[in-house]
Amino acid sequence: MEVAIRTAGLTKDYGQAHGLFGLDLEVAAGEVFGYLGPNGAGKTTTIRLLMDMVRPTRGRAEIFSIDCQAQPVQVKRMVGYLPGEMPQWGGMRGREVVAYIAGLRGGVDRSRVGNLAERLDLDLDRRYREYSSGNKRKLGLVLAFMNPSRLLVLDEPTTGLDPLIQQEFYRLVQEEAASGGTVFLSSHVLSEVERVCQRVAILRGGHLVQVARLDELHNLRYHRLEADFDREIPLDAVLALPGVEDVTGVDHHLSCAVRGDFGPLLEVLGQGRVLNLVTHEPTLEEVFLAVFRDDPDAAGASSPGNP
Repeated sequence: MEVAIRTAGLTKDYGQAHGLFGLDLEVAAGEVFGYLGPNGAGKTTTIRLLMDMVRPTRGRAEIFSIDCQAQPVQVKRMVGYLPGEMPQWGGMRGREVVAYIAGLRGGVDRSRVGNLAERLDLDLDRRYREYSSGNKRKLGLVLAFMNPSRLLVLDEPTTGLDPLIQQEFYRLVQEEAASGGTVFLSSHVLSEVERVCQRVAILRGGHLVQVARLDELHNLRYHRLEADFDREIPLDAVLALPGVEDVTGVDHHLSCAVRGDFGPLLEVLGQGRVLNLVTHEPTLEEVFLAVFRDDPDAAGASSPGNP
């Protein structure tokens, strides 16, 4: 099996338990791999280490067996990269930014750029400073996808994108995977990586918590649900369900949290007439607090020195 990304003991210690600690990770070539964690977990630090934007305190990172710190230029030639924060291109027009980056990479297929801009609904004739935050993200995606790359490294790629453009982004990732490319994308939204990724690594507090296939992450599927009934709530039946907690029922209004499968709860709700049903996806930090509060060991590494 060819390995696209390999890290060994990769550490960037900013002090006061901030940074990344002892990361041992392998991503196979041809894989769409999600890098999941709350904001501040160390996802961007990892990506900056891979791209040699910062230097490690200790440890090693490789992309296709090439040392990221010893041969950063060679690494960058193989990677399409979307940073978490876009550079400030000021008065340059979108197509001028594309031309500049294309020049650094030895040229670009203009028809490919045009197709990407059309699919992402991006006007390349506007000046960068006139772009909204969403359009700046779209330009970053064009720059990342416009050249054939062995690996795409995407840091929070859907931040600021509207839902329709998010769907188009998912299609781009799926096309990249179908053509044999490798995609490494970070996110703080579990449902996002579920859409496109085959495996995920979960990071918390700078430490690797878990690496798993998506079907192994049922314990992290956690939602809040609210329902309004036109009659008495089947409260006793709800309270008896496994995986349902924090249940309250007042004036025909039910509120609860659901961990795992929704099916049993929906069957119980069907016993009454539901007038309104709303689910909320919590932040990943809220998911971690809910899932690991009863089993701290499930978090794996939770303190410095225990990767």
